[in-house]
Amino acid sequence: MSWHQGPMVAFDTETTGTDPTQARLVTACVAHVGAGRDTVVRTWLANPGVPIPPEATAVHGITDEQARADGADPAEVAAEVAAELVAAWRAGLPVVAMNASYDLTVLEHELHRHGQDGLEQQRGDAPMLIIDPLVIDRALDRYRPGKKRLSDLCEVYAVHLTDAHTADADAIAAARVAWRLARCYPDELQRDLVELQDLQAAWHVEWAEHFEPWLRENADPDARIDRAWPLRTPVEAR
Repeated sequence: MSWHQGPMVAFDTETTGTDPTQARLVTACVAHVGAGRDTVVRTWLANPGVPIPPEATAVHGITDEQARADGADPAEVAAEVAAELVAAWRAGLPVVAMNASYDLTVLEHELHRHGQDGLEQQRGDAPMLIIDPLVIDRALDRYRPGKKRLSDLCEVYAVHLTDAHTADADAIAAARVAWRLARCYPDELQRDLVELQDLQAAWHVEWAEHFEPWLRENADPDARIDRAWPLRTPVEAR
């Protein structure tokens, strides 16, 4: 049985910014989906401890007032989210995350920020099994015109998305897109999950090596796309 026919864990975050090494968790979702079972969703609201910029609030709708009034300790949120993901990997389940290197890197930095072991240390020998619809779609439908946001992929792969930019809606939609991708590209995707990790990492590097020169020529002469996936390279290691 292929991974897309079994249980999956969907993961998404909403944060204070776009730099995953600096952004703080605001909301997170881990949802257990698939295999004909009822979907089980767990969500968190954190008080990030820093102001939520207006542009971030405009995306996810969480204000400073809400986060301060109702948000949990970010150290506790990070620990609980990490425990859910690690439990999935130890059970051999894939974690589906759209643009996984962003969300996982945010979580990794939150864990270290609060003096906790990172995902690599916590998972031990269990492989970090990730399904990233963004990486996959970039590789397998590279020349399709238009953007490749989650909402765009939902439209392409006929997945209904409501309440976009809430962590639970985005997480579940990403899992549904992953399921449809596996159906659309069985030869490429219906394979051993560990093998698929290596393949996605290679696809990410290939995309970065093609897109980075375009960025430097057309947008930012100093642009650099991190080749590491699914966790971005720690700043100190660059």
